[in-house]
Amino acid sequence: MSKPTIGFIGLGIMGAPMARNLIEAGYSLTVWNRSRAKVDAVAALGATAAGSAKEVAANSEIIVTIVTDSPDVELVALGPDGVIEGVASGSILIDMTTMSPAITRDIAEKLGEKGVEMLDAPVSGGDIGAQNGTLSIMVGGPTAAFDRALPLFEVMGQNIVHAGEENGLGQYVKLCNQIAVVGNLLAMCEAVALGKRAGLDLDKMIAAISKGAAGSWALLNLAPRVAKGDWEPGFMVDLQQKDLRLTLEAAAELDLPLPGTALVNNLFRSVQRAGMGRKGTQSLMYALEQLGGFKVVEDE
Repeated sequence: MSKPTIGFIGLGIMGAPMARNLIEAGYSLTVWNRSRAKVDAVAALGATAAGSAKEVAANSEIIVTIVTDSPDVELVALGPDGVIEGVASGSILIDMTTMSPAITRDIAEKLGEKGVEMLDAPVSGGDIGAQNGTLSIMVGGPTAAFDRALPLFEVMGQNIVHAGEENGLGQYVKLCNQIAVVGNLLAMCEAVALGKRAGLDLDKMIAAISKGAAGSWALLNLAPRVAKGDWEPGFMVDLQQKDLRLTLEAAAELDLPLPGTALVNNLFRSVQRAGMGRKGTQSLMYALEQLGGFKVVEDE
């Protein structure tokens, strides 16, 4: 059985390695990104470069988008020279951006008027998961479309969950994921803060607690970076803040208080105010350093 032609829109930290994995799995890709240099880099791996989202859609049976935020998805999907202007009936749009569940449903409705099905399929696992094809993928949308798209998901990720038939359900699962992520991130930073103040060897402390009941992705992957004073991004503060805004907006629509999530959102705001919005999310530690009057790694 021949593989479907794939369009890929959004070739950033996450999108470029995801597209590469699809190319290496034998899929024919047509790609577009607002930055031409990123298009050329993926085209060098064997993809066909396009000049617009419309052109991508016109040459693809399944179109994948992974951009920054809800307005960006609306623009590439529904805007001038967008997917909707080039897509054929019977195609599928898979949006892998973390975005508003409500706007996801609106886009799906408009695409549905052209006979196009949509899956919202946000991901978790950061740049490492994108590179290794080990992402967690949370999918909302019609089962028939999910079944057609599953071979692609299996190239890009390992933990693939179909949350249900309704568009937006994948986005809600991702927002739940972000609540748990930032809660674990704050716990990790507080553990490192106490360890530093108590004079512990941080590497030994991290090794001692990361394999027991306290274990988390943040402890295994980010705590060692914090102990070294490494703030470089796997996932940027600014993008995490975008996700937390979406989470708190969705919670407000449901009249649900999320005090822990709101606290981390405010702590990250202080990190952004210090000009560190493009640093990795482990730089949440900076906010605790300011509150506690210490530094994990002293300036040389």
